[in-house]
Amino acid sequence: MFRTALRNVLAHKARLLMTVLAVMLGVAFVSGTLVFTSTISDAFRTSSEKSFDHVDVALTPPSADGPPGTRAKDPRLDGTTLGTVSRLPGAASVTGTVDGFTAIGDKDGKLIGSGESRGSNYFPGKDGKDARYPMKQGAAPTGPDQFALDAGTAAKGGYHVGDTVRISADGPVRQQKLTGIFTTDDGRVAAGGSLALFDTRTAQQLLGLSGGYSQIDVEAAAGTSQAALRQAIGKALPKDSATTITGKELADLQAKAIDHDMEGMKTALLAFAAVALFVGIFLIANTFTMLVAQRTKELALMRAVGASRRQVTRSVLIEAFLVGAIAGVSGLVAGIGIAAVLREVLNGFVAKFPEGPLVVSPSTAVAALGIGIVITVLAAWLPARRGAKVPPVAAMNSVHAVATTKSLLVRNILGALVAGIGTASVVVATSVYDGDDSSKIMLGGGGMLLLVGVFILTPLLSRPLIALATPVLRAFGISGLLARQNALRNPRRTATTASALMIGLTLITGMTVIAGSTQKGIDKMAVDALKADYTVSIQGNTQLPTTAEKKVRDVPGVTALTPLRAGTATIGTGSAARQPTELTGVDGAQFGSLVRLDISEGSLGTLRGERVLVDEDTAGKNGWRAGSRLPVTFEDGKKATLTVSGLYQGNEMLNGVFLDNRTLAPHQKDISDKQLLVKMAGGATDAHKDDLVEALGKNPAVTVADKKDVSNAIASMFTLLLNMLYGLLAMAVIVAVLGVINTLAMSVFERSQEIGMLRAIGLDRRGIKRMVRLESLVISLFGGVLGVGLGVFMGWAVGQLIGAHLPTYELVLPWARMGLFLGLAALVGVLAALWPAFRAARLNMLAAIKAE
Repeated sequence: MFRTALRNVLAHKARLLMTVLAVMLGVAFVSGTLVFTSTISDAFRTSSEKSFDHVDVALTPPSADGPPGTRAKDPRLDGTTLGTVSRLPGAASVTGTVDGFTAIGDKDGKLIGSGESRGSNYFPGKDGKDARYPMKQGAAPTGPDQFALDAGTAAKGGYHVGDTVRISADGPVRQQKLTGIFTTDDGRVAAGGSLALFDTRTAQQLLGLSGGYSQIDVEAAAGTSQAALRQAIGKALPKDSATTITGKELADLQAKAIDHDMEGMKTALLAFAAVALFVGIFLIANTFTMLVAQRTKELALMRAVGASRRQVTRSVLIEAFLVGAIAGVSGLVAGIGIAAVLREVLNGFVAKFPEGPLVVSPSTAVAALGIGIVITVLAAWLPARRGAKVPPVAAMNSVHAVATTKSLLVRNILGALVAGIGTASVVVATSVYDGDDSSKIMLGGGGMLLLVGVFILTPLLSRPLIALATPVLRAFGISGLLARQNALRNPRRTATTASALMIGLTLITGMTVIAGSTQKGIDKMAVDALKADYTVSIQGNTQLPTTAEKKVRDVPGVTALTPLRAGTATIGTGSAARQPTELTGVDGAQFGSLVRLDISEGSLGTLRGERVLVDEDTAGKNGWRAGSRLPVTFEDGKKATLTVSGLYQGNEMLNGVFLDNRTLAPHQKDISDKQLLVKMAGGATDAHKDDLVEALGKNPAVTVADKKDVSNAIASMFTLLLNMLYGLLAMAVIVAVLGVINTLAMSVFERSQEIGMLRAIGLDRRGIKRMVRLESLVISLFGGVLGVGLGVFMGWAVGQLIGAHLPTYELVLPWARMGLFLGLAALVGVLAALWPAFRAARLNMLAAIKAE
């Protein structure tokens, strides 16, 4: 039986090629994902380990005592700690690090870098150099007006040694002279971030750590272990003055963090690979169904001369095994190429990854080979079993060729039940969703059942849907009518072929509906929540200096302005006291003219004195209502009683507890603003925006955004996400194309005699080509219509869950995109038919008529 299977594989190389390609593409995506993520993880891990080469013990400021989220009393290590550690016998070298946010502006004043923008200090050792940052050009900074810049950022900004650069270190904008350009193994810089270096004294002043350090790194002397050095440091320093960690522990934590960060990307890529493989299953099952049908008499003869059902089944499965093995090996090779290309593409457009070799682990090779074989054998098992069950005498007379009415009835009943359960699960999940995971699981499971149910029902659905195309097909004469009959002749085959395309378009359409609707909801939220013309904010999770408010208020044309100032207070007394609650201070007199709040209880009025506004969620959790009196303890320990004057519906932009800044500010030691809301006479204009940017010193870290900017940022984010999803789902569409090509090619071979007869009675080659093309077009559009319809339904269902968290969410049907997707399905049909149509037209009519 093995020799028979091998002979059949070699005899049907052309027919099995499409199956090999389909499985290979799916396996290539899986193996490429595994190779890519392993390569990037290994590169980041190697890069981070290099940065820990000279770190045996690291000291960080002690954690704060108190509720989670509260800051340490002094988030720095002082010079005394550095001196104490430096004098330890086991310490060979000690490096004090200062770290903080620093934005670098390009020559137009705009922020450079797509990642983390940081500033640090150049800490020279005994040789006058800092081994962490070797200078590529120029020299290290030594004065308050000097700095050095990483080579990548310098290249992006077009800067050279000696240039003057606009920077923003923890807020204010400064002019610094570039004295040096350095290289670094820092993974954050490799990922697209920027790094500026100052001398230690300047860094401490600019980054808010006057006289202190963010971290102290210690290298052990020869013969001293990391554990021994850590113990010696613990004995030398006062208790709880610093937190210590060994270099090995740092490296292990970094490795875990890298693996955790890569896990999401790996899961997403593998999900798309799974879709491609799932679509490939239809192609494989279709191919082996047709192969078994074409070899019915051959299998019957084997049964007649003594082969058992098990042997016949085994023969077909051995063929599938050989095809899967070939696809697995070729998929692994292709996957390595995909990983290399993917790394280069993402390096150029998304992020910069550290250099490193491609990593192909043994587990990746085993997975590629195993997936190729398992998927192919499983998909071929049902056709093999069905072919082996046909009695030899019936097979020789081909009475098995047409599915029985009973089998189709059972299939339709089963499909209706599965689709009905799936639809009911989706509807129930959207109706009872209250934020828990069970509804999400029910929705996902219901969606899968619905997809499977529709697949089972596609033979039944094919007749009425394809019948709708009859008037159009009739316009093409006899070729159109024959194409319709051929598409309906074997509804199971038509259904299997169309289902592959249906799955791909279901996902593409669903994601487009969800993304477009979410974008519209967020856009609407931004427009509805704000009356202000501009929002002013600063990047890097830092706070705007209070001077920003004064500078903006002095800009001509400003009619209303409020800062959004962060603060905290403990609400309640004694055992009823709650965790510190975040407060937002505003200009109570002007707040109402800058925001549009949906007040559900009480009123907005004018915030002053003890009055506060609270969002409904916060009020509901604490049992507050309009008029509730709240005893509070502010940051400085002073107590007061606040009154809830109104409840409002919160959203992502405006939520929490609002009160007047004149009430909050006297209790704050450090006053700074997280955002400014600005209204201008005449509304948002380019001139007003330029005036605000100019007033703020063209600070590269500061963003002045109007509602259009917010909308464009949202749109660009969703466009990038959708383009990435379309690129990944293209794999499934390619596999679907292969499926259509394979089905048509094998159908042409199966109908050789019929095509020869048509040629003989007068249908020319052009008519034959048109017949095959129209058949392919009808099948592809059938799959496209089902896919777009299911995609809209699933997009609506997922949107119901999103709407529970985003009140402004509204369903948006992208009619133009859906038309484009149907056009894509039609194009798939036209392209897929090129080779089969050419092959059908080239058949020799006399040889075809004599064909068995």
